[in-house]
Amino acid sequence: MQRLKMPAGEPIEHSMINRSIEKAQHRVETRNFDIRKQLLEYDDVANDQRRVIYTQRNELLESGDISETINNMIGNEMQIAVDRYMPPNSVEEQWDLPALEAYLQSEYKMSVNVSEWMAEDTKRDIEALADHLAEIAQGQWQSHAVDVGEATIRQFERSLMLTMIDQYWREHLAALDHLRQGIGLRGYAQKNPKQEYKREAFELFSMMLDRIKHEVVRVLLTVQVRKPEDAEAVEQQPHVSNVRYQHADYDEALDNADKGPAIPYARVGEKVGRNDPCPCGSGKKYKHCHGKLN
Repeated sequence: MQRLKMPAGEPIEHSMINRSIEKAQHRVETRNFDIRKQLLEYDDVANDQRRVIYTQRNELLESGDISETINNMIGNEMQIAVDRYMPPNSVEEQWDLPALEAYLQSEYKMSVNVSEWMAEDTKRDIEALADHLAEIAQGQWQSHAVDVGEATIRQFERSLMLTMIDQYWREHLAALDHLRQGIGLRGYAQKNPKQEYKREAFELFSMMLDRIKHEVVRVLLTVQVRKPEDAEAVEQQPHVSNVRYQHADYDEALDNADKGPAIPYARVGEKVGRNDPCPCGSGKKYKHCHGKLN
């Protein structure tokens, strides 16, 4: 039986097959484009955080004296310690002063009789205690400058800050990659994966900054800087290069895309600028809240 011909002379079945192949190729290309676009959106979140970190690093590198920053960090850590064992708006029966004393001793090598100091004046409040502990902690660190000199101490502070930022930033990048690889499962809970990624990435970033501040204060209050070489040893630690977040392999992303339908993406608010309100809801500018280390 003679097959019908198209006007151009091509068999009908061949034309239909070609159109089907072209449509399939178009769907694949569109799908792959969407996947690449989504991966770049994930990368943008990390790159926003990277800009914050490298702004902090540049400020440290340009500053010769960060003692004010260090004192602010010490004060903040003492306030956190007090709030943990003497919650705000709590009554005296809810305080755990022995646990606070044990924490200060084990974490910062601070021998402080909090119970006795509070008993000396019943009008003293939690805020006064935090200020008192901050003064003791700052004095404890400044006493290290007696033998090695002010310049060495300032050098040690800056080098320690840079080392901690680099160390925890590398760990944070690994955490973001781990988060991204499993974030697609949020779709099964009727949640937008990219919105959840942005929220959880911000929480991880805030936790990283808190760990940096805590570890810097802990080291400063427990270490003994006996000679200039001690400060130089910290400064000689390899610092992180201009690391950019890299998403997982493209083939892996294609495999993950097959696990469920794509969910329309809508950005949650605008990108956070340094002068914008902090997303945590504190009312402060981002650069004065989660966007800073001091």
